[in-house]
Parts: sequence; structure tokens; C-alpha cells
Amino acid sequence: MALRQIRLLGDDILRKKSREVQIVDDRIRQILNDMADTMYNTENGGGLAGPQVGILKRLVVMDMGQGIIKLINPKIVKEEGVQEVVEGCLSIPDKFGKLKRPAKVVVEALDENGEKVVLTGVGDLAKCFCHEIDHLDGILFTDLVTEYIK
Repeated sequence: MALRQIRLLGDDILRKKSREVQIVDDRIRQILNDMADTMYNTENGGGLAGPQVGILKRLVVMDMGQGIIKLINPKIVKEEGVQEVVEGCLSIPDKFGKLKRPAKVVVEALDENGEKVVLTGVGDLAKCFCHEIDHLDGILFTDLVTEYIK
């Protein structure tokens, strides 16, 4: 288990666009495992993206209570509906806000074995997919907030 340092608001890497992973190998799998360990070692961590641990690769891990999801090069290919959600972020501690996200998304990605996967997220899972994939493009939830919550 290797815990990685979570980058905080103000770190330039959080605003950079991540590069696609070209080869899924043991090194990428180790990074995903480290990211999962780091996420599980935090309070209230439901997801973590590569830039949040200083890695500008399109890597995401998440667990919204149904087990770990590890994604390589994820992209949203379909969105449906709208939901108002409350979000926070491990890179922006103690700050929460309301924003609008799709109610349902379909995501295409590679799994940790390099196999194509298609996942559907509804509700909180859709919110998490959107939040983490935004990180890969340098977008933070605070860019989208309509109202901050104490």
C-alpha cells in the first residue's frame, strides 16, 4: 500500500488537462491501486482522479458503496436529465456547494486490464463520474457551483 499526497486547491496541476494512457501495464495498475488506497485512507472520499495525486494521466478510482471502480481514459458518451447535487472534493477540504449534474450518464473507459467497459451511472454515481472526469480536464466543482453551503 502506497499512499499518495492529495494536491490541494492552488496547486497548478489541478488545472491542467490529463493525457490519455497509451499502454495499460503493471505501472498503471500500481498507480490505480495507490490511488484507491489513498482514497480509502481519507474521510468521505468517494472518488479520486490522477491530477489529485499529481499524475496527469486519465485515471480515476471511485467507490460509491458498491465496490471499487478503476477507470482508464474514461469519457462520458451519453447524458440524460438533470439533478441538483451537493458536492465536495478531497482537493478542496471543508467546502461544499450545490450544482447541476446529469441525472444519468454512460461512461466508456478501459478497465485495469485494458479491456473496454461501458458503465451507466444514475444519481450519486452519475455525479461522481462527472466530478472525477471533470478533474481530468482541469475543471473543479467550484467552477460550476450555483450556491455554496456552510
